[in-house]
Amino acid sequence: MNAQEIRKAYIDYYKERGHAHIPRALLVPQNDPSTLFTGSGMQPLVPYLLGEEHPLGKRLVDSQTCLRSQDIEEVGDNRHTTFFEMLGNWSLGDYFKSEQLPWIFEFLTKKVGLDPSKLYVSVFIGDKTYGIPKDTDSGNIWQILFANEGIEAKEIELGSEADGSEKGMQDGRIFYYDASKNWWCRNGKIKDMPIGEPGGPSTEIFYEFDFVTHNPEYGTHCHPNCDCGRFVEIGNNVLMEYVRTENGFDQLPSKNIDFGGGLERIAMASLNDPDAFKISVLLPIIQKLEELSVKKYDSHTESMRVIADHLRGATFLAVDGVVPSNKEQGYVMRRLLRRAIRQAFEIGIEQNFLEEVIPIIAEMYESDFPEVAEHKQKVIEVLCKEEKAFRHTLRKGLRELNNIYNRNNGSFSGEDMFILSDTFGFPLELSLEVIGTTLENANLDPNWRQQYEDKLQQQRERSQTASKGVFKGGLADHSEETTKLHTATHLMYEALRRVLGQHVIQRGSNVTAERTRFDFSHDSKVTREQLDEVENIVNEQIDADLSVNWKEYPTEKAFELGAKGAFGDKYGDNVKVYVMSAENQPAFSIEICGGPHVERTGVLAENGKRFKIVKEEASSAGVRRIKAILG
Repeated sequence: MNAQEIRKAYIDYYKERGHAHIPRALLVPQNDPSTLFTGSGMQPLVPYLLGEEHPLGKRLVDSQTCLRSQDIEEVGDNRHTTFFEMLGNWSLGDYFKSEQLPWIFEFLTKKVGLDPSKLYVSVFIGDKTYGIPKDTDSGNIWQILFANEGIEAKEIELGSEADGSEKGMQDGRIFYYDASKNWWCRNGKIKDMPIGEPGGPSTEIFYEFDFVTHNPEYGTHCHPNCDCGRFVEIGNNVLMEYVRTENGFDQLPSKNIDFGGGLERIAMASLNDPDAFKISVLLPIIQKLEELSVKKYDSHTESMRVIADHLRGATFLAVDGVVPSNKEQGYVMRRLLRRAIRQAFEIGIEQNFLEEVIPIIAEMYESDFPEVAEHKQKVIEVLCKEEKAFRHTLRKGLRELNNIYNRNNGSFSGEDMFILSDTFGFPLELSLEVIGTTLENANLDPNWRQQYEDKLQQQRERSQTASKGVFKGGLADHSEETTKLHTATHLMYEALRRVLGQHVIQRGSNVTAERTRFDFSHDSKVTREQLDEVENIVNEQIDADLSVNWKEYPTEKAFELGAKGAFGDKYGDNVKVYVMSAENQPAFSIEICGGPHVERTGVLAENGKRFKIVKEEASSAGVRRIKAILG
């Protein structure tokens, strides 16, 4: 089965078992400033695993796109990618391990067709410190499942990853590891779990590429959690059954299942090929690169892998409303694109190539993710615009970098790095990458970092006088008129999200007694018709005389309630949440805010005033600015 077939079969398999198919969450988490991207299939479901009721019930299935920018430097080997898809099924207080483990084993062996003799599993060894027993229930279930396939499943106790390297396989099939490998909780460490926090053991499934030879650089002996490439984890069943108490751990009255399986990795196993870039959602990109460069994947493997992975991630970021910029998600997107463009340059693709490659990526996903088809043309426009701008910078920067290399006999100082960045627009991380991987015998001055920072500080000092008038955030004062416009800004924020879409996130605000200025993420000009619609919604809420109330919540709880926070803001343990609502009606606006606000929205209309948007303009790449008044 190819990756697309596996995705469909998985969703259908669990739908047949009473699971509701939920759509993927955006790659940019909504109202969660603690993380830039959705980095796991579990992340959007955490509130429901912690007790909140899901509107679609207790059995859910999905395929969640994920992005982990921390893996960017690892891309180039046979299995690391920044963008990936997680197949997930969830039981929220319904079935448990006795149903889940046979189901997922059947799916992998009967539906996907994996050879059960190539599957190995890990189970939690228990923790005597906290009185948590060894998960023999899961071990017994796995033994029966393997026995049904005529496979004797010997149980081996390993402990830590280091223990596994010392002890090796020992003809085992079921391996018991400690909490560092087979325990789930939100902060990752059993000893640091706060009282009241749920968690539980996990049992993972590994596929063996038995023709891959163990590399002793990763340890003396191989075992399922070894990183040598012989084994790849294809699925993880989290068995959330415990809660932390003052005395240790108690059983949860309502237990949850969270399964996450890497689509790309299951597809690798289906092909019995340890190269992730041979699967059906990556190989067509590689083939297009071979065509454009007139070079073979086998001889330019790393470059083509980087391009294929990075463009897939950038495409989905663009689908989800991100545009290249120098901040947050936009910065990561820009870095992905620039790394891909540089690698394309290295293999001889010097003309615009994104307009050739992005449609290939879109075609692979548009039937299963309709939003890809919907935004396809806009995505191509956004990415090609960035490519065009950067190719000019790339040529100039590489030329100057080579000049410095030749002039200084391969040596680079911090001042050289600063000039490349400041004068030629060549990003620091790209300079470091070229110096480290491309230029033979190139080297950096041992003090280059301090030299670079010194030049950067000098530039900041020179630019201080030029910073007057830069958009500052917050309220000018706490006067009555400023307070009214502050409340109007909250109404406008929600109205913008309803008119333009849920990708709209606050990027800054500045409120005075005369006007409000509001920056928000959006990649195109807002039409006058859309602005009129926003005005109408805000004035309707003012006329409805909504009550404005606040209450303090733990920060986590505030986000679970759906409260929006200012993008990039960091919060303490507790926050004030302002709610604007009509009696017996769902809240119109829920935001984390320090205040102040009026008590009812009706006062904004005193003396016949109406909310009016007087200006809409670009603030920076991918960010629009609105100025509005009450007049």
